[in-house]
Amino acid sequence: MDMQITTYSAMWFLPFVAPICFYVAWSDMRSMTIPNRAVMMLLGVFVVVGLIALPLAEYPWRLLQVVAVLLVGMVLNAGGAVGAGDAKFAAAAAPFVASGDAIFLSMVFAATLLAAWTTHRLAKHSPIRRMVPDWESWDQGWDFPMGLALGGTLTIYLILGSLYGA
Repeated sequence: MDMQITTYSAMWFLPFVAPICFYVAWSDMRSMTIPNRAVMMLLGVFVVVGLIALPLAEYPWRLLQVVAVLLVGMVLNAGGAVGAGDAKFAAAAAPFVASGDAIFLSMVFAATLLAAWTTHRLAKHSPIRRMVPDWESWDQGWDFPMGLALGGTLTIYLILGSLYGA
């Protein structure tokens, strides 16, 4: 595994990002929304911790990734392909990812999406549902709380970066 993110960066980001990603996943399953405050907290973590975790020359390029992903997300949202919260979360998550890891991140996302979708569907028909019967995501038909997969992807990426980063 040849990752571009440094172990140093991933280890700095992970303890701040993981709780936000857990909250995003939980919130999206509970109410089918990703709160704006979570998106802003994630971006705030990058703005502050990124100054410590990244070389100063790389920092503005990572911020540019926010803009690029937000623009793509807006187009996808306008076309009905993704929810607005999903697009905003992806944009806020973008600067945590080293640009050279885009293909690797896509593979992590594909695996995480499949695992999240399967786990959510299995949980829907298990005793777990009785523990949280009011979650909106249980009754959304084919709609799926993408925050579960998006938050999981960013967390897994940073864990892998902490273990196998450059």
